[in-house]
Amino acid sequence: MARYAEQLEIDRLVSSAAAGRGGAAVVAGEAGIGKSTLIDTAVEALDEFAVLRAAGTEFEQDLLYAALHQLCAPVLEHRLALPAVQRSALEAVFGLGAQTSPDPLTIGLAVLGLLREVAQGQPVCCVVDDAQWVDDASRQVLVFVARRVATERIAMVFAARDVGSVRGLADLPRLSLAGLGDEEARSVLGAAAHTQPDSEVFDRILAEARGNPLALLEFAHHAEPFGVPRPRRSRAGVVDALEEQFVRRFQRLPEATRPLVVLAAAEPVGDLDLLRRAAKRLGVDTAGLTVAEDAGLLVLGPRLRFRHPLVRSAVYAAVTPETRRRVHGALAEATASGTDPDRRAWHRAHAVVEADEDVAAELEGSADRARLRGGFAAAAAFMERAGQLTPDCDRRIGRLLAAARLRLQAGAPNAARALVARAEGLRTDHGHGAEARLLRARIDFQLAHSPEATAELIDAVAELAPDQARQTYLEAFASFMYHESRPSRLKELGARIRQRAPRRNSAPPGDLLLDALLDQTMLPVGQAVPSMRGAAAACRAAAHWTSPGQMNLLCQLVIDLRDDEAMEEVSDRQVEAARNQGALAALPQALRYQGIARITVGRFDEAAAILAEARAVDEAAGTTPLVGPELVLTGFRGDLERYRELAELLGREGRPFETVGEHYARAVLHNGLGNYEAALDAALAAQHRHQSGSYSIWAVYTELVEAAARAGRPEDAAVAMDHLEALAHANPLPWAVAEWQQAQALLDHGGDRDTLHRQAIDNFARTRAGVLHARARLTYGEWLRREHRRADARVELRAAHDTLSRMGARAFAERAARELRATGEQPRRPSEDSLGHLTAQERLIAEKVAAGATSKEVGAMLFLSPRTIDTHLRNVYRKLGISSRRRLRELPL
Repeated sequence: MARYAEQLEIDRLVSSAAAGRGGAAVVAGEAGIGKSTLIDTAVEALDEFAVLRAAGTEFEQDLLYAALHQLCAPVLEHRLALPAVQRSALEAVFGLGAQTSPDPLTIGLAVLGLLREVAQGQPVCCVVDDAQWVDDASRQVLVFVARRVATERIAMVFAARDVGSVRGLADLPRLSLAGLGDEEARSVLGAAAHTQPDSEVFDRILAEARGNPLALLEFAHHAEPFGVPRPRRSRAGVVDALEEQFVRRFQRLPEATRPLVVLAAAEPVGDLDLLRRAAKRLGVDTAGLTVAEDAGLLVLGPRLRFRHPLVRSAVYAAVTPETRRRVHGALAEATASGTDPDRRAWHRAHAVVEADEDVAAELEGSADRARLRGGFAAAAAFMERAGQLTPDCDRRIGRLLAAARLRLQAGAPNAARALVARAEGLRTDHGHGAEARLLRARIDFQLAHSPEATAELIDAVAELAPDQARQTYLEAFASFMYHESRPSRLKELGARIRQRAPRRNSAPPGDLLLDALLDQTMLPVGQAVPSMRGAAAACRAAAHWTSPGQMNLLCQLVIDLRDDEAMEEVSDRQVEAARNQGALAALPQALRYQGIARITVGRFDEAAAILAEARAVDEAAGTTPLVGPELVLTGFRGDLERYRELAELLGREGRPFETVGEHYARAVLHNGLGNYEAALDAALAAQHRHQSGSYSIWAVYTELVEAAARAGRPEDAAVAMDHLEALAHANPLPWAVAEWQQAQALLDHGGDRDTLHRQAIDNFARTRAGVLHARARLTYGEWLRREHRRADARVELRAAHDTLSRMGARAFAERAARELRATGEQPRRPSEDSLGHLTAQERLIAEKVAAGATSKEVGAMLFLSPRTIDTHLRNVYRKLGISSRRRLRELPL
């Protein structure tokens, strides 16, 4: 009865999974409290389930994907049904394929897809015991999967001692197990005792066990007249007492049996063949394991397992260091280097005391393999141990610094800094000083993008090879621009970089991007444009794309150049590259730039679907989504309520509403609504942020000019006008020229206003910037009406209203409608669009399916099950009045 309620919860979780409503839960409690027993009882009744199990062990916490191997190995053949990118990622994790460095998010999707494939045939129950010891890479994947099984025939049950210390588990539903009550404990103790102990011993057992079921059973079976210690005050004392109990039982074993138990404690997989080979090297007979089984320490079967994880840890800790080294040495010799080189290397590392270059080199090889599979934390652990065991001082420093780099890549800058300090303490005259200084500067820069940290990084980079240095300059300066608000600091750092990295006549695209970025920040527009255009052309012509960070800079660069053709091409190619490479970490930002491009051309529904996908990827990865592009889309749509919701979201998440993009979105929104004073304030705020050093979105100047003209404050547009004029003269692309012509017409800056309006419209018509073209016709129509040229005004306003309505730019369309009514004409009601009834997610799924993707492929893109995709498709069919994928492909999506 003590665990009846908890048992019902586990049963309910599993039975729901059988019906396609999967879920996850964490059974939490101290060692011996009954977590494994509770789960085992539930699992034993699952005749129709595929039960997959894994258990974390202290020894394997640094072995990459160790727990994932245990869980997935029995069903790995199902990987053949996965999409190619996911299959390749899974094969890389298991060492079955050539792909290296798979994206962690892709691995999570691959495991989720693998379990879905298994669940096609029967429900799946995944059990992960001792989750507090699961290696970090496996934990990330398992938590990712656990959060996404709500609509699957998959149940996931974790058992952990301290849930709060295991990242990700604390967010899952929890069943906390406490000790048994006094009456229940008495019942268990009375039933378990072979002979009834006297009342004093009985009471002392109850007091010492404090309701812990394992302690009650152990103390009852092995109670001696004065063998039970006096009660301790803390719960931790129960675990200590249990470990003491297990150690005493271990020490009572025959001398020939004890090495076998230590050997098993050091080999967490429980591979009996491996244990036999290792035992032979120790000169002991594995038949003695039956004695340990009879003593209640372990259980023999297809794989050896200890009765409880406390037995393993207690035995391992109880023997001398020399004994541990002997068994690890035997296990290393018995482990084939060709089949499990990393576990062999790890055993060898635990078998030596003195520095050993052969072992260190083997560990370095394991670190390289882990790094290529994306396991930077595991690679760092291998490399750190390699450094400790390296006899040559110079080589030891190099390996410690390599371990520090890996710790930094794994997101542990403080651990990286400690390794750098250890390496610097061993410094010799062999040239590692510059490397250590650069690494320390990188760590400081990652921890705080301060001017001092950035300057230190730039100074440290100077000692690198020129190509490496320029790449680091680009990374540091681009990142710093988003954090620094003082132009003097940016110019100072830019000048320092320029001094160390002068222009080169022939340079790769990355170098040209650096030159463009420095020029855009430090020079007037007219002088910056040539290097910006050169960088854009070189990157577009490159056969292979550079890093995602450089691609983001290129996307922004072509937008700032007002190159509409390059804007769509670059953003589309960036998304395609991220998809093909399975680089899901880079995909959300690529999608956001693609969304901005679709907004500019006036394809708002497509932009909404793209941005919904970006948000889905962010949510799947557990990262905070950037909502700036969504704010821009909402501004163009004139959806004030949704805009406020997004702004409140920013406030709740503690992110200040002050970036250039967010101010730009607010300016667009209020220009559409006709709140010109508010639009001008927002545009001026964006201008101030740009002028004070932050990265620019130059499109804000067009909004600023329109707001200033309508608010009667033309003097506030002086900076914007200078910029638009300089850009049009230096970069006479139709979009840039059209913006300058429209600005002159709005503010009456010389020339024939009628001609300027018409020229702007004609030039916009030569671009893909459809929403700006429609808005130019709107502003021209507004001017014509004020000039009392009603017939001409109707032509422009009617065209603007129809186009803006069709796009979904409701606020701007309503502006055109008001103007039309003022001319005496009623605007046409927009035709009913059945596609408008679809949600953003339904629209996205419809587009993917219409393009030929299967439900499984769409589900892989959007982190949803094929069944969920089919449910959405049925809703799409119902709303559109169709019944097949073929009809969907015929619609103008």
